[in-house]
Amino acid sequence: MTLPTSHASAEHAVDGFRQTFGREPDGVWSAPGRVNLIGEHTDYNDGFVLPVAIEQRTWVAVGRRADRVARVASAAADDVVERPVDAISPTSVSGWSAYPLGTAWAVEEVAAEDSVDVCGFDAYFASDVPLGAGLSSSAALECSLARALSDLWRLDLDGEELLRATHLAENVIVGAPTGILDQSASLFSREGHALFIDCRSTSMEPIPFDPAGAGLSLLVIDTRVTHAHADGGYAARRASCEQAASALGVAALRDATPAALEAARDRLDEVVHRRARHIVAENQRVLDTVALLRTEGPRAIGRLLLESHASMRDDFEISVPELDTAVEVAVGSGALGARMTGGGFGGSAIALVEDGLVADVVAAVTDAFAARGYAPPVTFTVRPSQGARRDEGVPAAR
Repeated sequence: MTLPTSHASAEHAVDGFRQTFGREPDGVWSAPGRVNLIGEHTDYNDGFVLPVAIEQRTWVAVGRRADRVARVASAAADDVVERPVDAISPTSVSGWSAYPLGTAWAVEEVAAEDSVDVCGFDAYFASDVPLGAGLSSSAALECSLARALSDLWRLDLDGEELLRATHLAENVIVGAPTGILDQSASLFSREGHALFIDCRSTSMEPIPFDPAGAGLSLLVIDTRVTHAHADGGYAARRASCEQAASALGVAALRDATPAALEAARDRLDEVVHRRARHIVAENQRVLDTVALLRTEGPRAIGRLLLESHASMRDDFEISVPELDTAVEVAVGSGALGARMTGGGFGGSAIALVEDGLVADVVAAVTDAFAARGYAPPVTFTVRPSQGARRDEGVPAAR
């Protein structure tokens, strides 16, 4: 099974808005999903990450209201959820609507005294970012709406403020203890580049990443094993990392060295030690990947992708059999490197593949899934793409 996209677009968002709310929107905004090239679970450890925005996006058509009621709807949901803006809290929202309503709450929180133009709104979402695939469909939704509300509410929030708002929505309203990776990639990415992020300083640097120019494709293999960041597995990994940092006497595992971690082995639970070992090694792999992309290009990073996957499988224990199969078979069929991407417990793997071998790799992975009784994977190639934006050629804001 290939190409999961619904070919959603700004026009689909506008049409959905008209049909749902019976009027014209004030404009359309969009933000991309992402794959993480390398650097998994390092973000909330003050570490380094290297995501890549993809061309699959979430579009939102938004219209101001005269009152302070928020209504949100989506092509992927049957219901229209309505809440007073002033009544949004962690206990008043649930399900998919927690993401857009939480974003509205967080944008107003960040804007604080500048929020005089805050009002109600209607919003309709259309997306071709696969849901539950580890490609940050939630961040794409949050970032598209945050950009829209900043404009419609005349807040003029800068990038850092938009990042703070979307991250706040995810942590406080949705209740997922994630770091800044997903929202940063969705807000700040540039076409033809990966985004090197220092999650402590929040400094970001575009790193040239052009697989097509090297005769390669970046293949996504969606295992269709769904996951959720708000469940206990993600939170347990974060708690283990914090426990390890405390035992090592450092602010975060970003500050730990392999030698210090080994010296503390007797003071750490065996599981906590392995969790920390993944983070320490993964931070170095991000730095090594950035260095290789700067000097040699994408053909040089395959080994690091494989090492990253082995670490997530064995030390962090966030892989699943479907992800392991995707990685092993892709590499066995000619991929230069492959790894699971995203928070784990399901989702997608990525593989760097020679252009001429993509069909062979897809066939081999699909056959392997069938032989093991797994659901057919969804496969598609992606290109490094642009971050959140206002889309042109659609109704202008009043």
